[in-house]
Amino acid sequence: MKRNAKWWILGAAAAFATLVVLSVLESRTGPSPFGMAGPSAHGVPAPSPGTGRVTMLDLGAEECVPCKLMAPILEEVKAEYAGKADIVFIDVWKEPEQAKKYGIKAIPTQIFFDARGREAFRNTGVMDKKRIVDALARLGVS
Repeated sequence: MKRNAKWWILGAAAAFATLVVLSVLESRTGPSPFGMAGPSAHGVPAPSPGTGRVTMLDLGAEECVPCKLMAPILEEVKAEYAGKADIVFIDVWKEPEQAKKYGIKAIPTQIFFDARGREAFRNTGVMDKKRIVDALARLGVS
């Protein structure tokens, strides 16, 4: 029972954080610019989907608990798929315009783009390494 309570509290905290993010986004952001390229959480331009490589965008926040759980997974996948696929993290708490641009309602959200830059699918919530690798494989990345 204690274990279930822990996960319930974690889920409630994540839901509350998402509501806070959405209210801040509504008050701070204006119209979304058209286009896919945007800065990453570190101010470096993110690879633009459609540049000939499959791209996975992970939109979250460095201080979001579920996002923190995904950080080491993303680093592993990024290293393993270097040169084959672009794995990009965008902190939507630091860059709220990116959340609006990609239509993010909750974090973390992963968006997968094919090599032509078309959105193939998206996932909301924590995604384990196996599911990420499977998603990349469905898009032709080995």
